[in-house]
Amino acid sequence: MKKKHKEESSRSAYLFMLPALIIYLSVIVFPIFYSLYISFHSGTGIGMMKFVGLQNYVAMGSDPVFWQSLVHTLIWIALTVCITMPVSLLFAVLLNKYMPGRTFFRGLFYFPSIIAIVAVGIIWRWIYNPQLGIINSFLKLIGSSYRQTWIAKPDTVLIAVFFASLWQGIGQPMILFLAGLQSVDPQTLEAADIDGANGVQKFFRVTIPLMKDTFVMVLCTLVISAMKVYDIVKALTDGGPNNASQMLATYMYNQTFAYNNVGYGTAIAIVMVLIMMIVIVPYLIFTARENDGRKAK
Repeated sequence: MKKKHKEESSRSAYLFMLPALIIYLSVIVFPIFYSLYISFHSGTGIGMMKFVGLQNYVAMGSDPVFWQSLVHTLIWIALTVCITMPVSLLFAVLLNKYMPGRTFFRGLFYFPSIIAIVAVGIIWRWIYNPQLGIINSFLKLIGSSYRQTWIAKPDTVLIAVFFASLWQGIGQPMILFLAGLQSVDPQTLEAADIDGANGVQKFFRVTIPLMKDTFVMVLCTLVISAMKVYDIVKALTDGGPNNASQMLATYMYNQTFAYNNVGYGTAIAIVMVLIMMIVIVPYLIFTARENDGRKAK
């Protein structure tokens, strides 16, 4: 009787899991393998496609725009990790302290992340305007001759687009860091006070180690968003001038939809996924091993 009841419970559990499994297979697994299949073919995506093997991947080696896009994307990832992450952590630390208007400032810093990207593009096109923009107007006011056509000059366009993205995207990691800071046990911090630790020591030796899971989450989300950055580039420069702000995601889109080179565009997407895995997976493995080591102790 018990065995029969157990079998019925297991059957019911599998039935409840079935809809989620079907959705997962159809939305995640099937598109991945179908994209891999398409990347070995050439064609427009409509009608029959010609099998070309690894030709699309080999073609990347001699494609200068692909290499430009790859370098720009890696620079963007480095800027995201080295600037966006520390700045969002700094704001989270400041806004975690008790001060007048704290809730207002939290909302103020988070607000840009919910603005439509088209509006962000309009705002920053105006900011970077050579004649009427805030930056050049300020430089003119202080008598500086370093006035630029910020998003029309190859030397400055990438960093200019990045700072527009920084303004728009800092809210989400800030909120995640803020949640991590508030999850730290106050008694642990009090114990550090009793041991004579100052504010800096408490932050680096107590708070940050206790926020390791938050750092993993923020790092993964930032690297993934940096790897597939598309919208802000499309809104401000469309990859120009002369591919100076071209990213892998924008180049993939252009190859797939503008030039109808679906096989090559999909191959670029596969390379993007592989790069994300190379960057993120070792860090996740290292963190998991460290957590297992702590549990073993």
